Amino acid sequence: MSRTIEILRELVAFDTVSAKSNLAIIDWIEAHLTALGFRVTRITDPYEPKAGLYAEIGPEGDGVVLSAHTDVVPVEGQNWTRPPFELTEEDGRLYGRGTTDMKGFLASVLAFAEVAAGADLTAPIKLVISYDEEIGCVGMGRMIEALRPLIGTPRVCIVGEPTSLDVAIGHKGKKSYRAICRGEAGHSALAPKFVNAIYVATDLISGLRTLQAKFAGSGVVDDDYTVPYSTVHVGKLTGGTALNIVPDVAELLFEIRYLAADRIEDFEADLAALVAQVEQDRKGAVIEIDGLISYPGLDVKPDADCVKFMQRISGKNGVTKVAYGTEAGFFDAIGIPTVVCGPGSMEGQGHKADEYILTSELEACDAMLLRLLEDLV
Repeated sequence: MSRTIEILRELVAFDTVSAKSNLAIIDWIEAHLTALGFRVTRITDPYEPKAGLYAEIGPEGDGVVLSAHTDVVPVEGQNWTRPPFELTEEDGRLYGRGTTDMKGFLASVLAFAEVAAGADLTAPIKLVISYDEEIGCVGMGRMIEALRPLIGTPRVCIVGEPTSLDVAIGHKGKKSYRAICRGEAGHSALAPKFVNAIYVATDLISGLRTLQAKFAGSGVVDDDYTVPYSTVHVGKLTGGTALNIVPDVAELLFEIRYLAADRIEDFEADLAALVAQVEQDRKGAVIEIDGLISYPGLDVKPDADCVKFMQRISGKNGVTKVAYGTEAGFFDAIGIPTVVCGPGSMEGQGHKADEYILTSELEACDAMLLRLLEDLV
């Protein structure tokens, strides 16, 4: 346990907000694992000064994957009473940005790696360490094809996002979009003679609300989620330059978070039909839709072997589903049985000022990983 806290102190000290490079923390982790005898492969981002890691130790075979991300959300605008990039231990709590989401799990894994390196393994332990999860699982989306030939066919992948060590078997998929709505500029005194781009955008918003109502009334639900149906959300609308000018451009950002039973292709077909209808209704309007970030959902059967395995090593008999997205769907999509299970509470601490993790939760995570090791020796 003391070793896990030591490593967590090192990890928190790296400012790995997603807008910044993560290469310093990757260098540290790579050196740590290489010194332990892990076979390490760095996967460099093609566009940014960032990288992820794949590492394994033990014989060839299926084994188990432990997966974590290195990036954290910003601290600007939050009222921190402790230094966010310095671990502070008080009254059974470990404060610092990322302690819950999710450097706590990563620290536990890296401490576990030291124990595993000295064990007589009968199956490999495989680690996947990513980046840019907090901005829509962008890093894993770029890593997954490079991981395919490396990772093989493990019996289970454990994505250690904070679930209070409950076994999570599902979350919704997500895709976000940008809509550029074009009209005609003109003097506001003659406004009816021109196509107002903001009106085009609000017509589009009205249609998106209709698509949301369609999901809510479709009968396709999963009551394990707080909102049991797929959701369409508009988050930002911008447009116009001055009150006396008819705006010729407006921009809209929106997203869908969808259940496994709802196909993204069906939504996009409805979206294309909506765009065509708005353009037809407002002659001269043009709407351009660009897909932005996306990640697949996760939907594991509660009686799957990987779930039974996780229940045994976690000591938790039930299952849950989480409202937030994770990288688990990427592993599931390439045929790896995957669950989400890690220390800390996303609802209680994730993304908040004075983020912390309980030392008792880290201790429980360490114990869980040691029970995992018993299956691999």
